[in-house]
Amino acid sequence: MSQLTVLVADDDPNVCEIIRLFFTENNYRVIEANCGREALSLYESTNPDVILLDIMMPDIDGYEVCRQIRSKTDVPIIMLSAKGEEIDRILGLEIGADDYVTKPFSPREIIARIKAIFRRLPDKNSNEVTSDQQIYQFVNFSIHVKSRQVLVKEEKLFLRPKEFDLLLYLVQNINTVLTRDQLLERVWGIDFGGDIRTVDVHIKRIRTEFAKHEIHCIHTVWGVGYQFQNKN
Repeated sequence: MSQLTVLVADDDPNVCEIIRLFFTENNYRVIEANCGREALSLYESTNPDVILLDIMMPDIDGYEVCRQIRSKTDVPIIMLSAKGEEIDRILGLEIGADDYVTKPFSPREIIARIKAIFRRLPDKNSNEVTSDQQIYQFVNFSIHVKSRQVLVKEEKLFLRPKEFDLLLYLVQNINTVLTRDQLLERVWGIDFGGDIRTVDVHIKRIRTEFAKHEIHCIHTVWGVGYQFQNKN
């Protein structure tokens, strides 16, 4: 992996120093922000490859910074927080974070999670698709694998990369009930260290986009998992 630029946004100078020293030794370029506004400004000026974002920061908290950045880009975001409650993790995922790490943490663990995220991202230089079939055509919408688009009457749905991957895997296993563990392993990878509720959060986002067009194709099988069906 070539050198990556990491934006670290945390108002604790000790945390920034630990990350900077360890990451620099491991061939990462580190840029530091000590508050939310500075994080947003540095994001615009440096175009980092990944963002480590503390939740509790002066002026603008990490949740709002994540919302604003996610509205513009799919850059990987890992939330950092002393909070370990499930609701905090779920909120971070719902607003677009890719992962969530609770303090105190090991810098080595964060690097492992960054590597895991980039292994799961599609290769932008590759023409390879995840299936021999490049377009899935249904009555109300179509999925274009190569361009990674979902179209409803020529209108493109807004799906983040992992949401598209999850939808595609469900479609490729149409009418099959898939457990959360199966979806987590196939879409996020066996080395994913996040919460299994990640699947539920992403399913909710996909359903929200489809519901705008009164399409209901992903069904919950209670006590088991989820199933894609080609019907409303």
